[in-house]
Amino acid sequence: TRLNTTLDEVIVFPIPAALYLVKNLLQYYIFAYVDAPGYQILKNLNIISTGVLYRIILKKKLSEIQWAAFILLCAGCTTAQLKSNSDHVLQTPFQGWVMAIVMALLSGFAGVYTEAIIKKRPMRNINVQNFWLYVFGMIFNAGAILVQDFDAVMNKGFFHGYSFITVLMIVNHALSGIAVSMVMKYADNIVKVYSTSVAMLLTAVVSVFLFGFNLSLAFFLGSTVVSVAVYLHSAGKLQR
Repeated sequence: TRLNTTLDEVIVFPIPAALYLVKNLLQYYIFAYVDAPGYQILKNLNIISTGVLYRIILKKKLSEIQWAAFILLCAGCTTAQLKSNSDHVLQTPFQGWVMAIVMALLSGFAGVYTEAIIKKRPMRNINVQNFWLYVFGMIFNAGAILVQDFDAVMNKGFFHGYSFITVLMIVNHALSGIAVSMVMKYADNIVKVYSTSVAMLLTAVVSVFLFGFNLSLAFFLGSTVVSVAVYLHSAGKLQR
């Protein structure tokens, strides 16, 4: 496998790296306007933005049934995350809605753009492509640290606050990133959206055994809607 690369291959990776940086920073700022459950609900806007940008940027058509399945997927994920106090999400300040929409657009565009550049060279080693994406991600995040947290890092050290759980989270995110890149390389962003949604439901089920999490009626209804959405997407694919 060829591991060397050329400038024209590398120069495209700073764009998604920068988009992911801005999106991840917004994830922290949005908590000034919404709480964690509200954020999880607003995060489902990513589903719609991914479908729209997938159609616009990659010029790939989805059937009417698949569009309906996409809307059902978004509704199902939102329903599964509803709690007794979830109505307060509707009172989210204007700034919170703007951040949620911008995050959804950045996430969708970064994902679709990454898929485009990864698939542009199908014979290219996926690990080499990941390497360059992460290199630019590290460079941009280092710049963000210098701007925002330089004094804290100099006074307390870069690894201040790290624990075993922190390391596990880093390893988990790294493996997740590699898995997502594989999905983009050999499938597409639509599959990624569906797999992420199903993973959310599986996580809730596992939490029952690990943390005593109680599944609500909304969760069962949302899970049913998500399952129907997955089936409709497959059925719509066969009819295209």
